[in-house]
Amino acid sequence: MTTLGSGGQNHTEYLCVDSFIHHVAEARALATAFELGLIDFFIENPAALFNDLKKRFAADERGLQLLIDLLKTNQVIEENKETLNISLKFKKALKYRYLMEAKLDFANMIATDFTGLFTALISNPDWFFRNSRVFDLFSYNRCFEPSPENYKQTRRWMRITTALTRYEAAVCMHHFDFSRYRRMLDIGGNSGEFVLQICKKHPDISATVLDLPLVCDIGSEHVRTGPEGKRISFIKGNALTERLPAGFDLISFKSILHDWPDKEAVQFIVDAGRSLPVGGTLLIFERGPLEIAGKALPYSMIPFLLFFRSYRLPSFYVEVLKGNNFSDIAVNKINLETPFYLITAKKII
Repeated sequence: MTTLGSGGQNHTEYLCVDSFIHHVAEARALATAFELGLIDFFIENPAALFNDLKKRFAADERGLQLLIDLLKTNQVIEENKETLNISLKFKKALKYRYLMEAKLDFANMIATDFTGLFTALISNPDWFFRNSRVFDLFSYNRCFEPSPENYKQTRRWMRITTALTRYEAAVCMHHFDFSRYRRMLDIGGNSGEFVLQICKKHPDISATVLDLPLVCDIGSEHVRTGPEGKRISFIKGNALTERLPAGFDLISFKSILHDWPDKEAVQFIVDAGRSLPVGGTLLIFERGPLEIAGKALPYSMIPFLLFFRSYRLPSFYVEVLKGNNFSDIAVNKINLETPFYLITAKKII
């Protein structure tokens, strides 16, 4: 197994956003600054004065001062004499604003699961599953019947997964050569962001996403705005109950298998193997077990912590692949904000 660190490589630069979501108070203040339009104001008005902020936001002076102090502590803004500016460090991170805001929203949305229900998470996981906000958010049973509320709820969690996938896709492409393939099936491919990034880099690939009905509706909207959307199609279905389509030389599972118990995860892989032609490739890109002993856990990690029981060692997937007519199995460990494993295998029979 190869282990790959994040280092200073460009494809992992996006991880810089986590340094601004490290402490609860400062991260919450940053979310408020985005919500109030304060960050946009600083972008449009370099070297602003505090009085400029008071006039623009008509805010209570003491409240505004507290917010500014927290932003300075978080190195979001810096003070030069009497003027306030976005820091150079934060300007760099703003390149990944979409991801930063999604991570802030995710952590703030489900923080009470950690602060209020952590004992249940440890001692009574079934009760936690039934009562937590995070598992209610990712409730796939709302992805079948079209209704305004179901679309709203589905869009909410898809925004988070899409933001994460946008940058994780670049990491996957850095470590795997997709140029050898022409037709790709991404099972549980969500908004299509994973295949969208691949199609942007590889113009000879066409891709299909298989996912639940409402997810496909939202995903179709997401990819159709760019030219790559013409090479991306969606199939509405349930991969657990329906036969997988054939005719693809690459089938991928990106951050989906951890959502399911062992039995269902095995079924996904077995069915994908049946669908692949001889010589076709199966790709798994999944988070592995958290490695947090001796480390200070940042606030941005809270959502991933709540799923700690779901992440598997790569040996689980390797054993399933070995028992289902796959060879040339390769495992790469990639250290991002959590460990990721890139597992690939070739169909031999």
